[in-house]
Amino acid sequence: MPAVKRVVRHAALGTAVALLITLQATPAAWADRTTTSGTSKDANGGRNGRTMYVQTKVQTTVSGNSTTAKTGSLSSTDANWTPPACWYEPAFSPKEIEATVKLWRSIDGLPFLGGVGDFVGDTLDHRYKDGHPYKDYNLDKQGEGMFWAAVVNPNRKDDPEASACDKPPFWVDNGDTPDEPLALTPQVLAEYAYDELPVPDTEIKMAPAETTKVNLPTWIWLDKAKFKKISVTASLPGTGLSATTTAEPVSLHIEPGTRDARTYPASGDCEINADGSIGEPYEKGRANDTPPCGVTYLRASGSGNSYPLKATVTWKISWTSTTGEGGDLPDGTFGATQDVTVQEIQSVNR
Repeated sequence: MPAVKRVVRHAALGTAVALLITLQATPAAWADRTTTSGTSKDANGGRNGRTMYVQTKVQTTVSGNSTTAKTGSLSSTDANWTPPACWYEPAFSPKEIEATVKLWRSIDGLPFLGGVGDFVGDTLDHRYKDGHPYKDYNLDKQGEGMFWAAVVNPNRKDDPEASACDKPPFWVDNGDTPDEPLALTPQVLAEYAYDELPVPDTEIKMAPAETTKVNLPTWIWLDKAKFKKISVTASLPGTGLSATTTAEPVSLHIEPGTRDARTYPASGDCEINADGSIGEPYEKGRANDTPPCGVTYLRASGSGNSYPLKATVTWKISWTSTTGEGGDLPDGTFGATQDVTVQEIQSVNR
């Protein structure tokens, strides 16, 4: 085939596959392409730049602290690592590909769509029926494998890396692992589960609350039992393949919002207590004591101003899987900022 025709054919295939995948009205091919995390949520398929993708079949379940509501996503402490933005997973059986082509060919009778159905059908048939490279949709291999397709992590659909999975659906025999670095593996499942960890908020308690005084220790603490191990299991239904990612809180880091402050401990890192609490609640009569977790401001914030005190919890992350694979993933952090007004101590002379 001349080079120009090959380019045209490739471009047409890309358009056809994108149309195939974004056709949400195709019940045979798009059933059960959802992600669940505690409660169901859509992970809609579509097109992101050059990426053609379906809705993921991967499911997630949360354990360890059933009362935790997700308030945000962890940020990796490794600036060079993030959970995957896309991957390839089993998506279509041979019969589903065939049914989708037939559905496209059936729409030519609809207004404004004359010729579109046959164009898409012809282009898909060139790849999946006519031997370039698949013949007769691989119907003779029904039940022996699946066509794998690109999936975009619904938490990272706007990331530039989401366009990295730009291959049209390709065949993989059951039990085989595709020779593709972005193919779904236990570690990819674990890394996706990282994105689904329901970390609690880090709104701290302080005494004095909101407004404190220069050179007066401010006690900081978080309630017990709030920071416990949390696990998310990501699984691919029907395969027995799953990976469990576990987050364990290890410390709370305090950033006072100004250099004119002293933290306790000096590092600003308050350890997590055995019961899941951080620091100690303030008790009356201990205003001048050194708190196990806290801060002393050395300068007033000024009239009408405040300091942005940030509290960030660091979580240690590990994973296991049904294949026996496992290990550590980069630590994650999640924090919150609250304003603290610092006033001078007023004295009265008589």
